[in-house]
Amino acid sequence: MTQDARQTRPVMKPYVAAIHAYVPGKSADADGKPLVKLSANENPLGTSPMALAALAGGSAPSAYPDPDSKELRAALGELHQIDPARIVCGTGSDELLNLIPQAYAGLGDEVVFSRYSFAVYDIAARRCGATPVEVADKDYAADVDGLLAAVTQRTRVVFLANPNNPTGTYLPRAEVERLHAGLPADVLLVIDQAYAEYLPQGVDDGGLALAERHENVLVTRTFSKIYGLAGERIGWATGADHLIDALNRIRGPFNVTLGGQKAALAGLADQAFVRASRDHNATTRMAFVAALDMLGNHGLRVVPSEANFVLVLFEGHLSAETAMQAIAGAGYAVRHLPGQGLPQALRITIGTAQQMAQIAAVLRQACEAAQ
Repeated sequence: MTQDARQTRPVMKPYVAAIHAYVPGKSADADGKPLVKLSANENPLGTSPMALAALAGGSAPSAYPDPDSKELRAALGELHQIDPARIVCGTGSDELLNLIPQAYAGLGDEVVFSRYSFAVYDIAARRCGATPVEVADKDYAADVDGLLAAVTQRTRVVFLANPNNPTGTYLPRAEVERLHAGLPADVLLVIDQAYAEYLPQGVDDGGLALAERHENVLVTRTFSKIYGLAGERIGWATGADHLIDALNRIRGPFNVTLGGQKAALAGLADQAFVRASRDHNATTRMAFVAALDMLGNHGLRVVPSEANFVLVLFEGHLSAETAMQAIAGAGYAVRHLPGQGLPQALRITIGTAQQMAQIAAVLRQACEAAQ
């Protein structure tokens, strides 16, 4: 290549240039004033005291952590009755979700997921040159028939968030099994269960059982939500041996910090905190939804949620943007998602009972002012 034919600076790959960077939930208003953060689905009860004690115990920063997170995988295996050899840990489940298409898809391949699902799926597909295929939803929930119809000879991965973020919708076990049964054996089904611990006791979409029995299912989970360890960035995945082997080949060699491993181990041991968080979320979410349902005549609609947040639709005179500004005026940050095709909606994390009652009151006043 002659000098004249070369570029004047390094050129980004076109499929990377097409990525819209992930935008996290805000924690301040437009003027920089701090707000109570109900925009990132963090646990309002904080973190397990046992996990906090483990973090406070400290660790030698000069030493590398266990590269294989052996103790953590053993504890996860014991809790969920999974062979630890079939578990891989990551820097949050985000790392693993991004690695999956890198291992199984590339230029000319397709990655399928539902509209209004986790923004990382589109990014994960594009970063390895694969084509993201967004499938129309069914009233903000994943449509199994639509997902299956979108599968082609080029499909390599299908992502399903269950419960889904940002809508909170949930597919029951029969629908998840029907989705898997309809996929070709060489298409990988990834069931993202970041919010699974918020499901009512005994409710299970069957994802872990599918991952145990089949060669083309991976389940991902995280410690960022109900365990209250978002700042430590710890996630995990389970599936067939060959799937775990693929992720181990390309993950970071010391991807979970020493402190993160200790905190996650302690968090797993404190299932009382997990139960308390689940119960608080269910009770507080129910009361908040009931309060918003009373505003249905003003055009507010709450999408049924099984997660620690609700998606509120503004279909009347009050716009989502005006509502967000009113909520910010009361001191709270919530999530507006026009970049995900939801300009008419706000995703609101379930906080304390007092916080949710105050937000409901703000929305009632805003609705009345908009009439």
